[in-house]
Amino acid sequence: MTLCFRSRLAAACLPGASRKPEPMQTDYKNRERRRRTAWIAFLILPPLAMMLTFVVWPLLSALSSAFYRWDGMARGDFIGLKNFADVLFGDHFAALTWRAFRHNLFVFFALFVVQNSVGFLLAWFIYREPFGFRFHRVAIFMPVILSTVLVGFLWKLFLDPNFGLVNQLLDMTGLGGWRQPWLGQETTALPALVLANAWHWVGFPALVYLAGMQRIPREILEAAKLDGCNGWQMLTRVVWPLVTPSTTITLTLLFIGAFNWFELPYIMAGLDGSPYGSTDVLGLYFYRTAFGNQSAGIQDFGHGNALAVLMFLFIAAVATVMTQYLRKREIAL
Repeated sequence: MTLCFRSRLAAACLPGASRKPEPMQTDYKNRERRRRTAWIAFLILPPLAMMLTFVVWPLLSALSSAFYRWDGMARGDFIGLKNFADVLFGDHFAALTWRAFRHNLFVFFALFVVQNSVGFLLAWFIYREPFGFRFHRVAIFMPVILSTVLVGFLWKLFLDPNFGLVNQLLDMTGLGGWRQPWLGQETTALPALVLANAWHWVGFPALVYLAGMQRIPREILEAAKLDGCNGWQMLTRVVWPLVTPSTTITLTLLFIGAFNWFELPYIMAGLDGSPYGSTDVLGLYFYRTAFGNQSAGIQDFGHGNALAVLMFLFIAAVATVMTQYLRKREIAL
């Protein structure tokens, strides 16, 4: 009996000897594993359910609706890709579709030149920490937190041809001959909307570029100064290449926002893209097609959903390619 006990004790003390876990320890580990699983499910399932309910399901519903003929709100027969073909090449829809698409392209390139360029220069100004730079940093970002509805009505007042601030400033500076009905003529309406949008959002690229500049090691800038770089050379040949990750972020988000543009032109120019369709963009055109407007209350869910699906596919494809290309340039630089 004693010999058997001693042999078991020696075997238990050998290196690598396996010991069965105690029941209490096993129960504790199981409870911890279940608690961790429940906590992860609590964090993941609600946002996943929200995403499926409000993003995935509407996308799939719009995609399926685009393949049917609609009579008002009643779904008719399955017609395949006819709605897509009508939107792109049909006699009634094609001209309006491509006109709105050209306007969105103009908005994207104009905002890239105005909004992102000014944001980059403002970021460089704040980065050099002038007097009151903390106040300037807050002031530049203030318009971003304003409601788009408020910004739209505010700029409608600024651009009013009779008592607007813009025309009054022109009169005060002796440039009264430049007074314009900014939102009332085709040549100036869309650029005026671009200006209002740039004022509203310029603070976002400014802060993104500022964050990128603050990641640049000071040693690089000091070495460039020792090599004789002036301010412009420092900005264009040293700082700009080193903030290309910030450019990737701002350019991608700007592209998505420019082709989803709806709120500001709707508030400032109306659902018809006045005057005479000069401010019509894809967002307004989709809304008019799907839900009707004041001048034509006809609802056409089939062509409207087809246009929405085409917009989604175009934005997703171009944004993906743009992001991949810009990230490769980041590595090259």
